[in-house]
Amino acid sequence: MPETILELQNLKTHFPIYKGVLLRREIGKVKAVDGVSLKIKQGEVLGLVGESGCGKSTLARTVMQLVHTTEGTVELEGRNLTTSSPSEMLEIRRDLQMIFQDPYASLNPRSTVFATLAEPLLVHKVCTKKEVHARVGELMETVGLAPRFMQKYPHEFSGGQRQRIAIARALALRPKVVLADEPVSALDVSIQAQILNLLAELVKKMGLSLIFIAHDLSVVKHISDRVAVMYLGKIVELGTAEQVIENPVHPYTKALVSAIPTANPDEERDRQRIVLPGDPPSPINPPSGCSFHPRCPHATDQCSITVPVLETFAEREVSCIRKAEI
Repeated sequence: MPETILELQNLKTHFPIYKGVLLRREIGKVKAVDGVSLKIKQGEVLGLVGESGCGKSTLARTVMQLVHTTEGTVELEGRNLTTSSPSEMLEIRRDLQMIFQDPYASLNPRSTVFATLAEPLLVHKVCTKKEVHARVGELMETVGLAPRFMQKYPHEFSGGQRQRIAIARALALRPKVVLADEPVSALDVSIQAQILNLLAELVKKMGLSLIFIAHDLSVVKHISDRVAVMYLGKIVELGTAEQVIENPVHPYTKALVSAIPTANPDEERDRQRIVLPGDPPSPINPPSGCSFHPRCPHATDQCSITVPVLETFAEREVSCIRKAEI
């Protein structure tokens, strides 16, 4: 079995809410990530899905330590990122990289492609100044871009090409783990397929561990080995991609899967979609007991009292006290 390379233990990220100007006082907290525990193995692709606002991007930024951790730990090959100093984190950056959702916003508009890709190579002393030009050319070819474009600026590229540049920058240091935060959601459908195929190829070629964040289960199914479903800052179901998407257990996962469109017109016409009532609760004041119970069609009075835990059921992990009955 592949070894665990990245481990999250009871990870929490809460943002304080203050009132007042001169006499500021804390009146509440936004519980963006509220107790997530995950293990990612070497060479594995973990898909992380859920509605907008469920905490997926905050979780990724917390893993990267771009956001302060309220509680819990993030360990990369035994190194605790939550207690690492800035100098230690600089060294860890070689093994842990991120691809952001909007490539145009994540790339410096005043830097050429060459400058963007050369910077991490020189900062981490991966190669000398004489070798950097050839290394940047190799990176561009790896992601399907011609090296002759390295002196161009981000605005001179299409959205798909900019995302390829962002991928090249993430891979420049040959990291062990990459977090991709909805890397294809801002792209056209045809370009999405190209980027997904590129990521899948790079995972196999370089032995990367990839956390792929998306809200589209059909996209996640294409690339993931395992899928974690997130709701209001917590993981509610975790299993292989086939288990979770073909045979979901949690009511929330069932609702997400029912929204996946099919290519067959007859099947699409007969598809019964599960429409959840209401909107997701506020992470400032989440419901008592199971956070999903106000929208769950199978909820009972017990669901509003008991906090479910993620435990093994039907060869996957599910957080629901009625999982055996629904």
